[in-house]
Amino acid sequence: MNTLFYVVCIVAIVMTATTIEKLVKFRHQKNAIDEKSDAETERLDLLEERIRVLERIVTEDKHDLRREINRL
Repeated sequence: MNTLFYVVCIVAIVMTATTIEKLVKFRHQKNAIDEKSDAETERLDLLEERIRVLERIVTEDKHDLRREINRL
């Protein structure tokens, strides 16, 4: 066979391997981002709940506020 044919085959194999490698890295990064996003969403939910509690405490009467602070 022709030398040019072998060169073209080698280039095609290298390009395919590079593309597959990039695809695998991309999927791995996407999974890592999704995990990080889930953790951040959970933390944000906790912070929102804490803010709701603080808003409730602040808007209640002073008598209830003292009782709530003492309970904490």
